[in-house]
Amino acid sequence: MFGVTVLGNNSAVPAFGRHPTSQVITTSGGKFLVDRGEGTQIQMINYKIRRSRISHIFISHLHGDHYFGLIGLLNSFALLNRTQKLTIVGPEILKTIIDLQFKVADTVLPYELEFLPVNSGGYITTVDNIEIRSFATDHRIACYGFVFKEKKNLRKIDIQKTSFHNVPYSFYHHLQKGADYKDENGLIIPNEELTTSAGPSKKYAFCADGRYNETIIKHIEGADMIYHETTYLDNLADRAFMRFHSTTRQAGRIAENAGVKKLLIGHFSSKYDSLDEFLSETQEVFPQTQLALEGVTYLI
Repeated sequence: MFGVTVLGNNSAVPAFGRHPTSQVITTSGGKFLVDRGEGTQIQMINYKIRRSRISHIFISHLHGDHYFGLIGLLNSFALLNRTQKLTIVGPEILKTIIDLQFKVADTVLPYELEFLPVNSGGYITTVDNIEIRSFATDHRIACYGFVFKEKKNLRKIDIQKTSFHNVPYSFYHHLQKGADYKDENGLIIPNEELTTSAGPSKKYAFCADGRYNETIIKHIEGADMIYHETTYLDNLADRAFMRFHSTTRQAGRIAENAGVKKLLIGHFSSKYDSLDEFLSETQEVFPQTQLALEGVTYLI
């Protein structure tokens, strides 16, 4: 599975039952968190997201509605006796903030905490089959979007054939990567007899906060799905520009010009109760648009 579960879709402050930005990306290699607005631990519980499955946390920038929930989650991991390594990716100064928080609280984590700084766009890391890259957006402070791309889609196991040939479960991950299987008699069984093609690799881009900015197109071009902020309806384009945010039609134009398949929109301003116009305005430019609704999982 390669999908995105929305935990928060609002901007700045919680309002109208909506929470600050946070998403969970589920891949064959585990679960990643993108941004950690306040209250999203509760959202994880509400939507049955197992905290122990989180291997990486990505923070786009250091406005509070995107990371104020981070320290609480790291502390909860400690209280729940987490032992597996956790990796945080974000602006370099975030490491100083985390260290200070735990120093003044005299907190010693029972798990390894790795920090990967994002200082400019480019390659970050590869987790199993997923390559992760960043790109800068045009925001009031340093801000980065993230691209999650399958390097090569894993092949699908044919359970009937693997059972017939007594292939052990422990070898399945080798089969998924294209390896042949040698049985106990030394007979080599070609991978094609034990698996089927899983189709083309997928790509998801989280475009973070920022003004309308066509320079991001080269990073997200051809994606199966992107998330782009729409803080305001299009009649407030001037306000959006002044506040380093985007509007509905601007997000639609980015999606259209980038040739993506699907667009998720979110980061809605707290001045709006209803989201209906956000969807209709964006769809006028890019019909394959969906609202990023909390608790909903969108397959990539």
